[in-house]
Amino acid sequence: MSAHTETLTRPAIRPRAKPSLRRWTEREGVFSWLMVIPPVLFLVALVGYPFVYGIWLSLENRPVARAGEFIGIGNFVANFHDPVFWQVAQNTFVYTFAATALKMAGGLALALVMNQDFRFKNSIRAIMLLPFIVPTVLSTIAWMWILDPSFSVVNWFLIRWGIANPGPSWLGNPSLAMFSLIMVNTWRGLPFYAITLLAGLQTISPELYEAATIDGATALARFRYVTLPLLKPVIFIVTMFSVIFTFSDFQLVYVLTRGGPANATHLFATYAFDVAMGAGQFGLGASIALSMLPPLALLIAGMAWYMRGEKQ
Repeated sequence: MSAHTETLTRPAIRPRAKPSLRRWTEREGVFSWLMVIPPVLFLVALVGYPFVYGIWLSLENRPVARAGEFIGIGNFVANFHDPVFWQVAQNTFVYTFAATALKMAGGLALALVMNQDFRFKNSIRAIMLLPFIVPTVLSTIAWMWILDPSFSVVNWFLIRWGIANPGPSWLGNPSLAMFSLIMVNTWRGLPFYAITLLAGLQTISPELYEAATIDGATALARFRYVTLPLLKPVIFIVTMFSVIFTFSDFQLVYVLTRGGPANATHLFATYAFDVAMGAGQFGLGASIALSMLPPLALLIAGMAWYMRGEKQ
């Protein structure tokens, strides 16, 4: 008996078409927009709306618990004729430029030291980050004790070494108060500069230093002609962030001096807060806060223009 095999023919199975929505979302351009839209909406909700509302408030006479009255640029005109406003502007620029210059010099020096090989290098790098990661208010309260005229450890050393007796009032004297704020801000911002510049230093090829050494370049010449040119983009980025954070500083100044004595340490942010929340003039406070934007934008644009000229 012969085996009879019968070949069964199956109908061809067509591939199932992808749903139109799935096929549409798998496009590269559409998927990119889907990833971008949520953070953009987040920024619009948390930054865009308060910014636009602040502009509207600055155009109103808006005392607390009263309806606003549109006055146009009246608040800005009042600021222009207010001597305290110009003192605050001067304080802000002095504070920003002095603290940024000190952080740049100190941060670059620390980065150059940390870029060398020595024992416990990683442990020292971790310890160096402490001023930056400790909450601002907590570290500022510690500095209040350090600079207190009665319990100051700084004054204790000055008296013990015969330099001053009694010790100075670091936060009660206008000049010393601004100097103290700059020092505290520099202490807090040094790790940010140092770690960022250290990361930039480690991207520079050692072969460049070896070639410069073979050509007879000294350590100063290697720093000037190799390190600085290659580190300029990193310096620009870290300086830009430092200028923005320092120019709009609030916590450190408000906790340490609250703008005193006699408005000697008021910055735009602290003065705007005092006028809006302390005096209840929301419109005037908003106009003071918005006055930070033009000079800050000019500073950043000037830095960007300088860096662009260097690249050409």
